[in-house]
Amino acid sequence: MAQILPFRACRYNPQRVKFGDVLTQPYDKITPQMQERYYAASPYNLIPVEKGKPLPEDAPGNDVYSRAAAKLDEWIAASILVGDESPCLYAYFQDYRIPGANQRAVRKGFIALGRLEDYSAGVVFRHEHTLSGPKADRLELLRRTRTQTGQLFLLYSDAARRLDALLDESAQNDPAMEMGDEYDVVHRLWPIADPKRIQRITAEIADKQLIIADGHHRYETALAYRDECRQRFGDSNRDAPWEFAMMTLVNTHAEGLTILPTHRVVSRLPDFNFEGFRKKIAPWFDWYSYPFEGAGDSAAVLTEFRKDLIQRGRQRRAIGAFAGNGAYYLFLLRRNVDLAEALPDLSAHQRELDVVLLHRLILEKGLGITAEAVRHEALTYEREIEQAVAAVAAGRAPVCFLLNPVGIETMCRIALAGEVMPQKSTDFYPKMLSGLTLYRMESAG
Repeated sequence: MAQILPFRACRYNPQRVKFGDVLTQPYDKITPQMQERYYAASPYNLIPVEKGKPLPEDAPGNDVYSRAAAKLDEWIAASILVGDESPCLYAYFQDYRIPGANQRAVRKGFIALGRLEDYSAGVVFRHEHTLSGPKADRLELLRRTRTQTGQLFLLYSDAARRLDALLDESAQNDPAMEMGDEYDVVHRLWPIADPKRIQRITAEIADKQLIIADGHHRYETALAYRDECRQRFGDSNRDAPWEFAMMTLVNTHAEGLTILPTHRVVSRLPDFNFEGFRKKIAPWFDWYSYPFEGAGDSAAVLTEFRKDLIQRGRQRRAIGAFAGNGAYYLFLLRRNVDLAEALPDLSAHQRELDVVLLHRLILEKGLGITAEAVRHEALTYEREIEQAVAAVAAGRAPVCFLLNPVGIETMCRIALAGEVMPQKSTDFYPKMLSGLTLYRMESAG
C-alpha cells in the first residue's frame, strides 16, 4: 500500500528572487560548465547546496556539505526560502519540446511525501542498479542538511486517469511558480491546499504500486538515512520525518510521458573491420544499408534511416549502426531466431530489450566487447543520434549503435517482475528541476 502525505514545503520566495536565477537541473546532470553558470546567476542559486565546489582547504567539518547546510540556514533566516503555511501537495507540469520531433508535450505530475519502503515490501520497485559513489555523496549531504532538494520521479498506473483530472482541476489558476530552463522546458507549480482534494488524491494513490523512473541513487540514499535515524533514535515512530521522501508521481497512462533512447558509441576497437563484424552477427540479424554521398546527402539519408529505425522497430527488433563508411545500417533480428536458445541465461523479460540484444549479440559476440570492457569505459553514451554519428564521422570512434526507446509497458513489466535493466536503458525526458520544493526534516536531529 503506497502512502503519500502533504507537507509544508520550503520554497524560494518570489519577492526576493527570480526562479530562473536560482533553480537548477538535478545534481547528476550538472556539468562543470553548468555549475559555473549557476554560481554566476545569483548568490541565492541552489548550486552550493545541490552540487557545491570542493575547495583546496576543505577539511572535516568545513567542506561542501557544511557549506550547503550553512547556506540553507542563511537563506531561511533571510526569507529567501520560506515555508508554506499549510501542508500541501503540489501539481507540477512540464511543457517541453520532444527531442527529435517538431512538437511539444506536457508531462503532468504532483509532488508529495511518500513513505519509504524497502523493495522487498512490494510497494516501490526499481528498474536499475545503483553505484556506491553517488550514494555516498548524497548521503553525507543529507546528513548535514537534513533537506531533500531534488525530486524523486516515481510512476504509478491509473488507466482511468482520475488523478490527472484532479491535477487539471488544481491547475486552473495562475501557477505559483513558472519558469523556462536552458532546455526550453517550461516548469509550472501549483500548491494544492484544499483538504478534500488532498484526501481524494491520497486515496487514489493508496492501492498503487510505484516504480522509480529517475532517482534510484537518491531513493536508496533516503533509505540508508532512514535506517541510520532508526538506529539512532529508535524505530518506534514510523511517522518520523526520515520515514518519508519527497517525490513527484506521474501516471504511466498520461500523455506527455517521454522516454528517450541512449545511443552507444564504441570508444576504442583496434583493427575494426565492418564487413567482418557484419558476417559475425549474420546468424541473428538481417541488414539493410542506407548509402549516401557527401555531407549534404548524409542528412537526408539519416532522416530516412531514423524513420525506418522507428517504424520497422515496431514490427521487428531493430538496431542501427554507423561506421563512417558512407552508409547507415539497419540490423533487424531474423524472424527465425530463438532468443531463448541464443541467450539462455536471461529471462524472457530481459530478452525483450533491444539494449540487451545490442550488448549480448552485437557487442559481445560481434565485436568481443564484454560486460567487463563496458564497465571499463569501452563505450560512451549519447542522447542525440546526431552526436553519436558526429563522433564517428570525426574519427573519434570507429562505430556507433543507435537504438529506439524502451516502451513504458516493457519497463514496468521488468520492474514489477523484480528485475532490473542494463545501465543507460532509459532516459526520461525532461528532468525535474531541483529547488522547486524542499523537504526540511527539522526534527531529524
